[in-house]
Amino acid sequence: MAGALDGAPVLRLDDIADHTELFDWTGRLLSQVIEPLGRGETAHYSPYDWRSRRFGPPRPLPPAPVIVVEGVGAGRRALRPYLALLLWMDLPREESWSRGRARDGAEQREFWDGWVRAEREHFADDPSRPFAGLLVRQRPKGYELFPGPSTTADSTSSLTHGDDPPAVW
Repeated sequence: MAGALDGAPVLRLDDIADHTELFDWTGRLLSQVIEPLGRGETAHYSPYDWRSRRFGPPRPLPPAPVIVVEGVGAGRRALRPYLALLLWMDLPREESWSRGRARDGAEQREFWDGWVRAEREHFADDPSRPFAGLLVRQRPKGYELFPGPSTTADSTSSLTHGDDPPAVW
């Protein structure tokens, strides 16, 4: 996606969250990234190392016309006013959890037990999918896009902080 957007920078929420704040990182994201970018300044955030369990040295994120924010929680209530468009990877939970476990290996097995509970609680309290403008589904070769739940004809909610929604997707 970033390539299709002329090499847009990608902010991975795995770099913002940590073992003790799986979903309680909104304040850090706002203060370290969104607020500086909103002022036209370079943001600086410290990526989290999931194996060493600590934050690394600050990494710069310069302002750009588009920044892709990817990860679970990107569509949370507190962040939606700052999003131009929310895409939802439409994947069964068990499949996504299985992929994560395969990626992280046995070393992170205990983490995944806690993650599954935390993710369920997060989406029960603050669902994102209903606010997605596009649903993304993986196919054997590539991905397919579908209109999301928020793109119904009677939708009048603003998609960006202070901007009107685009007329055409």
